[in-house]
Amino acid sequence: MNPVNLTPALRVSLIAVASLLVAAPGAFASRQAQKAAPRSELSSSDSMEKYPGLLSFLDRKAENTQNARPERTRKGKERYPWRTQIVTTTFWVGEAASKRNPVHNHASSWDRNWAKNFGGFDDPNPKNRNGYLPAKFTPQQNPFYVALPYNDTTRGTTKPEARKAIPWFDRTFQREGKSVLKGRWVAIRFNNRIAYAQWEDCGPFRTDHWQYVFGDERPKANLNKGAGLDVSPAVRDFLGMKSTDVTDWRFVEFDEVPQGPWALHGDNNTFVQNARETERKGALVDRR
Repeated sequence: MNPVNLTPALRVSLIAVASLLVAAPGAFASRQAQKAAPRSELSSSDSMEKYPGLLSFLDRKAENTQNARPERTRKGKERYPWRTQIVTTTFWVGEAASKRNPVHNHASSWDRNWAKNFGGFDDPNPKNRNGYLPAKFTPQQNPFYVALPYNDTTRGTTKPEARKAIPWFDRTFQREGKSVLKGRWVAIRFNNRIAYAQWEDCGPFRTDHWQYVFGDERPKANLNKGAGLDVSPAVRDFLGMKSTDVTDWRFVEFDEVPQGPWALHGDNNTFVQNARETERKGALVDRR
């Protein structure tokens, strides 16, 4: 069904369901959090208006995700294993610099205008949030984001170890100095819930620890109890974790990412980008 052709009654029903879910962040987090949510549970009035092809794309994506399996090496091991018992802290777009956050988050490692492009201050205070979103605005980028302590670029060049350290480097590299990490999907597990988010910044504290991010090392000591992962307020709230907690995480291919609140918002969101491309191709076919 094309969402732009929804009947008024059905559109109102979808928006009503969405409003209930937005008011209750735990609504998506079932005991089997990795299970795809029903399409009606993924509707959001603003995202459906801005991205009219998103619902139909989510339908098709759900069928593919159910059959997706984690990538494995030739020896049968998962290519992206879980990194377990990692101290995890909450960070946010627009966060000011402090002792425990030495670099402000108005910019990210890959976006000088991160806060502007995001749409504003991603206020972490639960009193100032509307479900998984800041209450004052709808983000222009995915509110489900993370930071890991490695940057594959520096001063307009690609770091030499990146070519060997990053498993997907060869099939995603475009040009020197362009990151192959930005926007990659990560699964974060806490208790019986799994959230999915995109890698949009580097930290905590370091941008050079590829031996941990892609290897077998543990995070190095730092002022945040040896934290090795930063997560956004949306991820924190979906998982039900404290601002500092202990989680597991792993990389995932987009085919493995199920439907969820991480699919609804953002021009940088792979779900949204693919939906737009599908709509564009459909429009070209209709013109012929």
